[in-house]
Amino acid sequence: MKKKRFSNLKERAIKVFFFTNSVFATLALVGIFFLLLFTAIPAFKEINMGEFFTSTRWNPTSPVKEGYGILSMVVSTFMVTIGALVIAIPIGIGVAAYLSDVAHWRVREIVKPIVEILAGIPSVVIGFLGIVLFGPIIAKIFGTSNGLNAVNGSLLLAIMALPTIISISEDSLNAVPKTYSEASLGLGANRWQTLIRVKLPASLSGIIAAVMLGMGRAIGETMTVMMVTGNAPAFPKGFLSSIRTMTATIAIELGEVPYYTTHYYALFAVGFVLFIITFFVNMISDVILHKYQEREQ
Repeated sequence: MKKKRFSNLKERAIKVFFFTNSVFATLALVGIFFLLLFTAIPAFKEINMGEFFTSTRWNPTSPVKEGYGILSMVVSTFMVTIGALVIAIPIGIGVAAYLSDVAHWRVREIVKPIVEILAGIPSVVIGFLGIVLFGPIIAKIFGTSNGLNAVNGSLLLAIMALPTIISISEDSLNAVPKTYSEASLGLGANRWQTLIRVKLPASLSGIIAAVMLGMGRAIGETMTVMMVTGNAPAFPKGFLSSIRTMTATIAIELGEVPYYTTHYYALFAVGFVLFIITFFVNMISDVILHKYQEREQ
């Protein structure tokens, strides 16, 4: 009897612990939302909202006329994010498939820790890699004056997103029941056909989650893109143009701007827009995952 009571008490304590953690996480998210919102609102008392979202001119310190348009920053942010995903998705899923189904266990034991170590490398170190290695190579290949542009930022963000995509995709592939592969092989399919037509579709929900998490990492990255993209606030003309992302703008200017000025509040407005973009990316990924899981059932 005492053992049963202790077991029930233990189960309740675990439930309370996890419920408390979920409440704290929710309160933190809501707190960040309202902090950004209420600090951003004063900016729109002096900035036209239409100009803020549609203008490409960001020049808060101009002695003639201040400019607070974020369109160029939004486009730049999505440019490097999409560029990073174009590079990281095929490589990440390919490496995950190799580790899951092709690699010898000894190779897997070597490669998997390397991928995990890559996730722990500080972004500033990867930024140095872009300046010293990728920058000169890009400038030489494309004939530009320097390699500080969107291509460089996309390459480095792809490197930073790869560990997330590889690890979660591999876990998803390993979670596919072995009976799926055995049935496919028993029907005469080879290992390649089994991987492409059976295991990848069966693990698609996990792969989508991996891609969306990698996208979230790319959108929110600051130091790397600040170091290697040139930080030009002008509207980008292409991937070989120097750009400035939303995160880089906040990092560069927030430490120097006087408190409680229009410029100060405008930077919080940029952060609020970035928060909303990230929120919708995560929400869309959840919708896709739920729809796919319902279709599977």
